[in-house]
Amino acid sequence: MYETADFKKGLKIMVEGKPYVIVDFQHVKPGKGNQFTRTKLRNMLTSQNLEVTFKSGEKFEVPNVENKEMTFLYKDDTGYSFMDQESYEQLTMSEDDLGETKYYLTENLKVVILLYNEKAVAVDVPKAVNLKVAKSDPGIKGDRVSGATKPATMETGLVVQVPLHINEGDTLRIDTDSGDYVERVNMK
Repeated sequence: MYETADFKKGLKIMVEGKPYVIVDFQHVKPGKGNQFTRTKLRNMLTSQNLEVTFKSGEKFEVPNVENKEMTFLYKDDTGYSFMDQESYEQLTMSEDDLGETKYYLTENLKVVILLYNEKAVAVDVPKAVNLKVAKSDPGIKGDRVSGATKPATMETGLVVQVPLHINEGDTLRIDTDSGDYVERVNMK
C-alpha cells in the first residue's frame, strides 16, 4: 500500500480500480485545515489524464504491474516494436500508448516495458538519452555570452531549447524527465 507521503513522479497506484501513473504532484499545507495533495495522473490503460486532490494519509493499492527489460527495435506503420533479449519475443505498442516517451526512443535502446495484467501499457526509458540534432538554425556570431537559447529538432522529432553553439549533427544528452538539454556528447 502507498500513502500520499510516498508520492513521486512515475509511481504507479490504483485509483477506483484502475491503474494510474503519477505525472506530477504537489503537497499542500494550508494555514487552516488539513494537508492535501494535488495530483496529475495518467491512466495506464487509456492514457487519459486526470487531476485529483487527495487528503493527506490516503492509502492506495499497488497495481499488478510487471517490469520486463526489452530493446527498442524500430518504428513503422504498425507502431513501435520492442524485443525481449532473452526469449526474442517481440511486442508492438502504438504511438498513443507511448505518449511523450516516443521522443526518447532510438534504435537498440534498452527500456523497461510495464505490463499490466499481461498487456503492455507503458515504457520506462533511461534518465537521459543521447539524441542527434536533425534541424537547428545557426547561432548568431558574437551572442555567445548571454546564455541565449534556440530551438533544435532532434532525430526523433523532439524540440529542445539548446545553447547557440549547438549545430545540426551534434549529439546531445537529453533529460527524459524534463525533456531538457543536459550537455553535448562527443561521439568518437
